[in-house]
Amino acid sequence: MMANTLPKLHNAMWPGLVGKEPDTDHPPISLERMLELTVAAEVDGQKFEGVDLFLFHPHTDPDATDDQLKSMADKIAGHGLNVGSLVAPIWPGTVGDTAFGDAEQRKKFVLAVEKACRIGKILNEHGVRKYGVIRIDTAGGPGAFAEDEAGNLQRASETFREAGAVAESYGERLAAEGEICWGGMHSWRTMLKLLEATGLPKTVGFQADLAHTYLYLLGYNAPEDALLQPGYSQAEFDAAYTTMTDALRPWTIDFHVAQNDGSVHGTGSHDRTGRHCVADDPNGKLDITAASGYWLKDAAERGIQHICWDGCMFPNAVLEDAKTWNTILAAMIKVREAHGWS
Repeated sequence: MMANTLPKLHNAMWPGLVGKEPDTDHPPISLERMLELTVAAEVDGQKFEGVDLFLFHPHTDPDATDDQLKSMADKIAGHGLNVGSLVAPIWPGTVGDTAFGDAEQRKKFVLAVEKACRIGKILNEHGVRKYGVIRIDTAGGPGAFAEDEAGNLQRASETFREAGAVAESYGERLAAEGEICWGGMHSWRTMLKLLEATGLPKTVGFQADLAHTYLYLLGYNAPEDALLQPGYSQAEFDAAYTTMTDALRPWTIDFHVAQNDGSVHGTGSHDRTGRHCVADDPNGKLDITAASGYWLKDAAERGIQHICWDGCMFPNAVLEDAKTWNTILAAMIKVREAHGWS
């Protein structure tokens, strides 16, 4: 039987940046080093086929010149890799600001999306990027969101619509990340409300991450929306996971393979969120292959052409260990064998 060739297998570059701080025991890891670690991984002759990028310093200047971006594209292509999804620099302290803030903050958010779309256009024209989306979140915390949930939901959806119009003008789609540390996205029900209020299903969709969405089930930042209680059975998990994925899968246009041990974790300036674990973590709560299948049903019809591993806030020593990447790649291959297509 012929092996599946899709979705393409990508590695995320932002684990070298998220939660990393200079002059600590977990300093940023350069884009070049992250590319080297990605290319070095190999399992039974199969390798990673691409990378997803974080569009901010020190990996990528969001205001880089065309020539600088083309040089980066040449470097990535020279490693035999494609570029897939791009993370827009939408947070305070980067280019953007919160999507449910005041008019000036929301204007910065849309500007950050436009800068990401410009970079995407250059990478597309170069040829190193042939698929993928622009990833966003609300860039504000659940506490701030809860101060005026109805008003903030309305403001966030209006900002997402404005950003969606920009994305459409570039031929891009936006994927809102389901991560519990972002207001309006901290609960699977609220995430769904935000997508429905935005009302652009062809342009603004959902980015599902196995580690983050596992915490949706437990209602960590929204106990009223919990679908599971501690000590749940496999049958209860299956029913809860079906409920959540049936609601969010039709919106899902970007997907991260990951593992979670049921806890939250934060490093540096990044707030606590679903802990990313190595693929073979003995405390992992998820059957990675089985859980991925819930999200990847009809994935091709939703325009998904690649999947990406996400391991944010791993210690640098773990990221520098070749075994980490071979184990991750092996897990990705199993997902494609079980749920992929050609």
